[in-house]
Amino acid sequence: MTVGSSSIARDFLAFSDTSPTPAHVVGSCGSLLKERGFAEVGESHGWPTAPGKYFLKRNGSLVAWIEPESAPAHTGFRILGAHTDSPHLRVKQHHDRFGGSVSVVALEPYGGPILSTWFDRDLGLAGKIVLNDLSEHLVTVAEPLVRVPNLAIHLDREQERPNVQKHLNGLWGPAQNSLLDFVAEHMDINVSQISGYELQAFDTQPATFLGEDDYFISASRLDNQATVWAALQALVSAQGGHRMIVAFFDHEEVGSQSERGAGSPLLTTVLERIVLASGGTRDDFHRACAASIMISGDMAHGTHPNFPEKHEPLHLIGLGAGPVLKVNTNLRYATDARGAAFFAQACAKADVPMQRFVNRADLPCGSTIGPISATQSGITTVDVGAPQLAMHSIREIMARTDLEMYAAALTACLEIDGFVH
Repeated sequence: MTVGSSSIARDFLAFSDTSPTPAHVVGSCGSLLKERGFAEVGESHGWPTAPGKYFLKRNGSLVAWIEPESAPAHTGFRILGAHTDSPHLRVKQHHDRFGGSVSVVALEPYGGPILSTWFDRDLGLAGKIVLNDLSEHLVTVAEPLVRVPNLAIHLDREQERPNVQKHLNGLWGPAQNSLLDFVAEHMDINVSQISGYELQAFDTQPATFLGEDDYFISASRLDNQATVWAALQALVSAQGGHRMIVAFFDHEEVGSQSERGAGSPLLTTVLERIVLASGGTRDDFHRACAASIMISGDMAHGTHPNFPEKHEPLHLIGLGAGPVLKVNTNLRYATDARGAAFFAQACAKADVPMQRFVNRADLPCGSTIGPISATQSGITTVDVGAPQLAMHSIREIMARTDLEMYAAALTACLEIDGFVH
């Protein structure tokens, strides 16, 4: 493998613990990129014209790139894509509710969380606070603060599915206490200074290794922070003369249709500005896109040992068995034969095995940023991932070696030659 594997998984645990929301993910990525010599670019400012390493942030999305020395303006891009958001419970705008002797905070699902896993967990709160002067501030209350209690089995013998309107209120304090007052006190400000907020609950249990010889990673938000971390490691360690990009998008779990989602012009705008800043023309930009490839990374379904019948029997996906190529006949994934061959070559260069995922034909297939971004950019795109179990649970699991092999394969995607049409 082309990247040092020993620290990849261990450092990911710390990254996960400090990244409870997309905005925190972007903040953590930005800090690491600055440590590695990347300069932050403001979108409303002039674009850098010199070769170098740069990144920009747009709320919960981030794009980072390396412009190599002496690259012709029409040089293609090697792009690693991922999403920063994960299913969770979001604090409603009017959230204070008082039930008898206690205060509860009104929560609602974002994306498609497995709701049962959020009950009886010690939850913290994190997100973004915007003050009256429009300054933005990240806030994290990492201590156990909120808990959504189950109904005792004696009162619910049928174990009915939770009602998302009525049953997701979280206990958090004595009667008449306001959550936003607490958040303001935590930030050492007056609650009257707060004009806007996006707050979400998160599991306070730290990410950890699990099993014999630390074989597994047990963590929240593996989907899709594991891909973000692997791609970030690839960008900062890859060697070669390609234009190398990572594009991390927010809002994948709710359809990607926002100003910073994969359905937005964010990526194509960055690519065009890179070409124009290098002295290229609009024609050079289109030539560069035609010579580019995007590796859309999102976590993949490992074959569940307790539910093997839910998987395509000819495409069983093992934990610890290597990165996963995703293919879907109805284009829920963007992979075509050429993209598949490219990723196979990258895995071979990285000396890691590759698995091929196909969904059961009689079950609906999920999707990801790949088809959406490909539609926006016209860039050849291949969808890949690393295998995991319990996707969309509050706590997910993967093999430690899969994260390491994933990073190695993505590094090779940035380095190998031979894709230009």
